[in-house]
Amino acid sequence: MDESLKNNNPQGPQTIQEFLAKVGASFKYIASKWLLVLLFAVLGALTGLSISLFKKPIYTATSTFVLEEDSKLGGGLGQYAGLASLAGVDLNSGSGLFEGDNILELYKSRTMIEQTLLSKITISGKQELLIDRYIDFHNLREKWQDKDNSSSINFNGDPGKFNRFQDSIITDLVQKFNEKYLTVNKLDKKLSIIVVNFSSTDELFAKEFNNKLVEMVNKFYVQTKTKKSLENVQVLQHQADSVKAVLNSSIGGVASAMDAAPNANPQMQTLRVASQRKQVDVQASSAVYGEIVKDLEIAKITLRQDVPLIQMIDMPVVPLENDHIKVLKGLAIGFLLGAFVITSWLFIKRLLFA
Repeated sequence: MDESLKNNNPQGPQTIQEFLAKVGASFKYIASKWLLVLLFAVLGALTGLSISLFKKPIYTATSTFVLEEDSKLGGGLGQYAGLASLAGVDLNSGSGLFEGDNILELYKSRTMIEQTLLSKITISGKQELLIDRYIDFHNLREKWQDKDNSSSINFNGDPGKFNRFQDSIITDLVQKFNEKYLTVNKLDKKLSIIVVNFSSTDELFAKEFNNKLVEMVNKFYVQTKTKKSLENVQVLQHQADSVKAVLNSSIGGVASAMDAAPNANPQMQTLRVASQRKQVDVQASSAVYGEIVKDLEIAKITLRQDVPLIQMIDMPVVPLENDHIKVLKGLAIGFLLGAFVITSWLFIKRLLFA
């Protein structure tokens, strides 16, 4: 009975045994090809050596800072909210322009990157535009020799008057930076810590571009965040100055009217009319001036409240982090990868097709 069962189901143990035999034979086959394995390992080591010697390292500049998302009423400012609403100033309103991921996209906008590229920097005592530094480092002018006057192109002057070729260069750089070199993220969606990374084969360019970009975007952020409040302060300040000038003129008019009749007859009431009119102007101007000054102070409080908090945590410092592979590391990695690739190929070939 037992013997018949073994004969009816012989394929299970025989298949496993055959598979194990094939595996063993494959290892023996690989061992017999040790010279080929060594050859590929050496080729891999030479490839790793070439990469470590000739591949330009990519440097990464990183800036980290805290950015205030929303202004919150706090402390004694809350007591002014009702009074401010009468003056047309909403202390509770917050700008939603930079909420969420909008601020992250602002770093990748053409306007911000263009302004950064057209900023001047000083390296080793030499002042130059960032875009000129990039063009010279990558020898782009030599590639533009076939275009008329392209090799002598410069980016000084008003960006609004750039020609088509100049605009196309900036457009290409903006696209390339956003696709390959520039990343902007939050460490955590619940936090307001923003990390800006920029990579380049030019270490100094990476550092200066990162610094200038953060500076440009943060400046734009502050100006936009406080624009409405600042305009409100300027309007109220102009009104206060105008009313104060009228008040001063009215006070002078009262004095002049009284000096015109120093010993006026008490029975002659018409002699008092001029000075009384000026006094009414003084009282009206004083009341208006007092209200405007009150509104102006509230507007100044709002402006201070709207100024965002931007606190730098880390700034790029030379030497920057880079992906350069050292010679010994390149040799070791190349050797192992070369041996692994040829060994895997020989094993699969022998196992499947033998």
